[in-house]
Amino acid sequence: MKLSIIIPVYNEETTLAEIIARVRATGLAYEIIVVDDGSGDTSPAILSGLQNSGQPPLRLFRHEQNRGKGAAMRTGLAAVTGDLVLVQDADLEYDPADYASLLAPFADPTVQVVYGSRNLRRNPKSTFTFYWGGRLLSWFANRLYGAHITDEATGYKVINTDLLRDIGLETDGFEFCPEVTAKLLQRNVVIHEVPISYNPRSWDEGKKIQWYDGAIAIWTLIKYRVFYGKNHTPPPSK
Repeated sequence: MKLSIIIPVYNEETTLAEIIARVRATGLAYEIIVVDDGSGDTSPAILSGLQNSGQPPLRLFRHEQNRGKGAAMRTGLAAVTGDLVLVQDADLEYDPADYASLLAPFADPTVQVVYGSRNLRRNPKSTFTFYWGGRLLSWFANRLYGAHITDEATGYKVINTDLLRDIGLETDGFEFCPEVTAKLLQRNVVIHEVPISYNPRSWDEGKKIQWYDGAIAIWTLIKYRVFYGKNHTPPPSK
């Protein structure tokens, strides 16, 4: 199956060259779609220099203003031509060396979604609030939707392209993650999990997610549990 990598970027000048090199080094990317979400640092120039520096070449898109991870994902998804979409953050918290493990379950043609779980392997912990906030989100999603996932907020989500387009992405920010989880579970799609490595960075190193994003994530899970059902027709992804 052809794997499309979408990398949302916002002010990641210190890590871009390394993460692009790691993605290319896997040899598993059919295409790499990078969406610069209004960066104000040297990220656009770095991406331009990296565009044709290896295989596959980067497909670059840019938002003139910062709109959020969800908006960047919609822009990237509209350009995808592969069978599977893998979300890759532009920092170095998630290691592309885990791609093979993430793709392995798709050998079963019935598998449509795989999440990389940071909690199925011993990994360094982020801050107390961030770690337990993530565990709370997983527990809350399981209670709302009758699921059994261990890492709802993981950045590594691999999803069948047609399915991801069909659920209709709507949110702009970090609530992209709970939106996707909620809509998949509402459709009774089985989310498979595999253990992944995780190297958390600090806010001083550029971490962008804040405590209030957790509150937004909880509301997003509730909102789609109540209002998104079998008769709901989502807008087309754009």
